[in-house]
Amino acid sequence: MTPTASAEPLLRKTEGGILWLTLNRPDAHNSFTVPMFDAIGAGLDAAAKDPSVKAVVLTGAGKAFCAGQDLREHLERKPAFIDELRKRYNPLILKVRRLPKPVVAAINGSAAGAGMSLALACDFRLCVPEAKFFTSFVKIGLAPDSGNLFWLGSQIGYSRALELEMTGRAMTAEEAERWGMVNRVVPPDRLLDETQAFLKPLVEGPAKALALIKQLYNRTLFASDLPELLDYEALVQQEAGTTKDHHEGLAAFVAKRAPKFTGE
Repeated sequence: MTPTASAEPLLRKTEGGILWLTLNRPDAHNSFTVPMFDAIGAGLDAAAKDPSVKAVVLTGAGKAFCAGQDLREHLERKPAFIDELRKRYNPLILKVRRLPKPVVAAINGSAAGAGMSLALACDFRLCVPEAKFFTSFVKIGLAPDSGNLFWLGSQIGYSRALELEMTGRAMTAEEAERWGMVNRVVPPDRLLDETQAFLKPLVEGPAKALALIKQLYNRTLFASDLPELLDYEALVQQEAGTTKDHHEGLAAFVAKRAPKFTGE
């Protein structure tokens, strides 16, 4: 499962129903460039269209997950922040959230700035003990973007999130697990194997129901009030209840056997 060195900014590999997307600029701590944005977006688009892909993993080559924006490239291009966010960062975060399949961040090292935002936008996070999380924005006189404060606040609470955003201090892997931001902390040499094992029940699960659960989670986060949420739940449950996987699940439950889901 170890990535192979390549000049490509992103490595893609499909194995066992999982699409592995490896950020591949290890010498630059996998910081974002325009080609990398384009490659990640294309990878997520491909995953959305491919029924054989049941889940996606985002990870990094080398010792870092992602250091956020490549500041050298940013200084060379000098784009307006609002244009850059609307054209690249925001669409990428939305693609992760809108992908109707589980997305896991296998965090192999430090995640900073928008790189941390990308990890936070994923459905699940596994990391190594050495991983550290830096909001970073305040260190260069900026406010959080790419959903960083929203995701961080919803996962660890806004008081802790504001402390990290306003001081710029690092969050350790131990804190991230204790505060509920990561699902597992695993040994570095086991990260990819543990990620694959973590995804096994999801890859084998009812694909339509998993997509609806993610859809419902997104709506739960952004629902304006409880009545709206409850009504939306009813719509989603109606759709889930008409699937073949639901009927198979019921039959398997009655027969006391393991279900055989097909994703229909």
